[in-house]
Amino acid sequence: MKLIFEKSVPGRRAVPPMPSGVKASARIKPELLRQRPAELPELSELDVVRHFTELSRRNYGVDTGFYPLGSCTMKYNPKAAERIASLSGFADLHPLLPQLPGGEMLVQGALAVLHEMDRLLREICGMAAFTMQPLAGAHGELTGAMIIAAYHRDKGNRKTTILIPDSAHGTNPASAAIAGYRVESIPSGADGEIDFDQLARALNPEVAGLMLTCPNTLGLFNPRIQEIADKVHEVDGLMYYDGANLNALLGRCRPGDIGFDIVHLNLHKTFATPHGGGGPGAGPVGVVPKLVPYLPISIVRERPDGSFYLDYDPPKSIGYIAPFYGNFAVILRAYAYILMLGRDGLLRASENAVLNANYILARLKPYFDLPVDRPCMHECVLSASRQAKRGVRAMDIAKAIIDRGFHPPTVYFPLTVPEAMMIEPTETESKETLDAFIAALIDLAGLAERDPESFKRCPTTTPVSRLDEVAAARKPDLASL
Repeated sequence: MKLIFEKSVPGRRAVPPMPSGVKASARIKPELLRQRPAELPELSELDVVRHFTELSRRNYGVDTGFYPLGSCTMKYNPKAAERIASLSGFADLHPLLPQLPGGEMLVQGALAVLHEMDRLLREICGMAAFTMQPLAGAHGELTGAMIIAAYHRDKGNRKTTILIPDSAHGTNPASAAIAGYRVESIPSGADGEIDFDQLARALNPEVAGLMLTCPNTLGLFNPRIQEIADKVHEVDGLMYYDGANLNALLGRCRPGDIGFDIVHLNLHKTFATPHGGGGPGAGPVGVVPKLVPYLPISIVRERPDGSFYLDYDPPKSIGYIAPFYGNFAVILRAYAYILMLGRDGLLRASENAVLNANYILARLKPYFDLPVDRPCMHECVLSASRQAKRGVRAMDIAKAIIDRGFHPPTVYFPLTVPEAMMIEPTETESKETLDAFIAALIDLAGLAERDPESFKRCPTTTPVSRLDEVAAARKPDLASL
């Protein structure tokens, strides 16, 4: 495919020429005019439309194919939710609409959605209150860590450390560090769970809290979770729930009921909103009653007459963590998704996600190594260590499966598993899709035995073939930037 500049033909135009006698400078301030030609490609409208349509066909997304990224939860986004988010009554709102003379805000519908979403998430997670302001999962983590700090500061506690398992998401230690804490990593045991004895030895009066993903990044639920929570609470530490994997527990287990004090949710991972590309995102944070005073401002309040307003004055609040009130359109999509599915639908979604992951695990178990041989929750982790002995690493398999028409799974995460391949099918994929994906991996496992050298050429069906990623990282070519 040619670059758009290569398709340029001198004199070709996509728009009609300016009417005679009218100069652009007559309508544009001189200081805004370019001092030299823009050197843009010259194309017809048809050329432009065909070029960008062809580019769009080369994009890969959940609407075009199976996206088995582990931990990222790339589930299908229902178009009904997209339609609701595009309704003019929501899409055309501006958060700075003026108040009426009596103080009533002109965004009552939007405030009602935020208030109702708070109520629904409280019920789903067993929390006392939520803020919708965080703009992504990692932003929610930082918000939670700041709430932990505010709680201990208010009590006069001297807390310096947050404990995090070695299998945690990479943003967990970053969020804790930005909030001012020293991070101490707790290793995993042979069962793939956080080592309970090591955790017990690490707990001391300076521990502010434990950040835990449940189920963890191996897709395993820790049966000692309440015991862990009790040990952390003994030193007045707080239990932080990384909600990236809530899709496994939805409708069946509430973080607040098993000892967690703070929870952040990735709405795109559990409640089917857009994901990727650096945004959009939303990472609501929920807290137990003793942490409600520290939630960020502003807070949606309901008056006795049923109208809503924003409260900016909670004295112990950590303050603003985002402009306005979060990513409203993403929250609205998640709200619509929850209402469409209802309690029973959310429960079935969780059950099907777990069923799909265990189906993949059982089918692929004979062909790949397992870091822990036990049933998983909503995602499974395989190891290509067996294939690596033949010279075919997890990255090679990831590149080769592109030629089979699938997006690669997550590789080399969690870091505790050599040659890791992390697969999360979600509940939205059919058995037929899973069977085709499984067949492709089984075929690649056989090819690794017969012709390992062939993997070095993959992918062969893409516009750009195999890249030297190490060289790109160590010797970046920034001339074009």
